[in-house]
Amino acid sequence: MLRDFIAIDFETANQQPSSVCSVGIVMVRGGQVADTFYSLIQPEPNYYHYWCQRVHGITQDETNAAPIFPIVWQQLEQRIHNVYFSDQTRHNLHYQIATLPFVAHNARFDEGCLKAAFKVYQMDYPDYRFYDTLAASRRQFGHSLPNHQLHTVAAACGYDLRNHHHALADAEACAAIALNLL
Repeated sequence: MLRDFIAIDFETANQQPSSVCSVGIVMVRGGQVADTFYSLIQPEPNYYHYWCQRVHGITQDETNAAPIFPIVWQQLEQRIHNVYFSDQTRHNLHYQIATLPFVAHNARFDEGCLKAAFKVYQMDYPDYRFYDTLAASRRQFGHSLPNHQLHTVAAACGYDLRNHHHALADAEACAAIALNLL
């Protein structure tokens, strides 16, 4: 059972995966929510497609003064690393820094956004590990659900998703699903 992870959700401004305009993060440790984070992001490329804006409601006016992706990611990096102490003696402290795995609903989308943003800003991508609650839902529920959309799966797991397509609300729903299915 997965008990330590980071649920992540991105919203995008247009069809380009690098155009992340908001991110929501929910850190889960020991099966409990330990931290949350939300930020608007100035997208790259910086334009909004009508349909994307209609889904999440974020406008260019809201993100014009928002930080760019590398600044937001720098704030997140400190939250997403976990320190594991492997051997502790009086004189020596051995530790290893490991990154908590990510969980996303339709992980291919969110991982694709993350990789694209790293590429656009010429950042080294550290090969984060992703788990997919969409795939887990299909395995667990099969045809017993009308679909495997985030709000449907969240309801099936007993979670009431409000404010769907707000990155933090979606990350919170994803975390609840992961605690039930992964």
